[in-house]
Amino acid sequence: MNPFSNAGVFLISTLFGLYILAFMLRLILQMVRADFYNPVSRFIVKITNPPLKPLRRFIPGFAGIDMASVIIMLALQMLEFFIITLLRNFPAPDILGLTLYAFIELVTLGFYVFLFSIFILAILSWINPGQYNPINNLLSQITAPVLRPVRRLLPPMSGMDLSPMFAMVGLWLIKLLLLDPLGHWAKGMMYPAARVLMQ
Repeated sequence: MNPFSNAGVFLISTLFGLYILAFMLRLILQMVRADFYNPVSRFIVKITNPPLKPLRRFIPGFAGIDMASVIIMLALQMLEFFIITLLRNFPAPDILGLTLYAFIELVTLGFYVFLFSIFILAILSWINPGQYNPINNLLSQITAPVLRPVRRLLPPMSGMDLSPMFAMVGLWLIKLLLLDPLGHWAKGMMYPAARVLMQ
């Protein structure tokens, strides 16, 4: 690829990636019933409301999941991959393979949100233990569904809470053993050249 194509791929990946991340954070915050008066939450709501509010009129939630957010993320992820395919002069991808690959990438993104949230929360607990700030509070709410069952199995010992480390190891193993193989399989369904797409 020429430098202009590389720059285009970088720009598309960055812009789409950040906006998809905002929708993923909003979805996770809704699922964990986080504090939406938090300034960080309010910022995420503000930037995701324009496409989300009209779509919710036609797409209801299901089992506590905001399906409108899921549809928007899936559409954005598919559009990102399709544009990058054109920029890299690949043939048009198979729509089923593209949909599956985009969905698996979204699930992987969700895993990364939990993984990095746990990591950042652990760092903040070492640097400023007991100090309140909006980000710390939000990370605690995001990570609670993952850390709570781990803490039941592995309570703090001698004042040391090892649950974040074990939770991160567990999440990473799920990614390596399940999500990565599924992603390679779905990528292969798009077309043979997809093995090098996004690398």
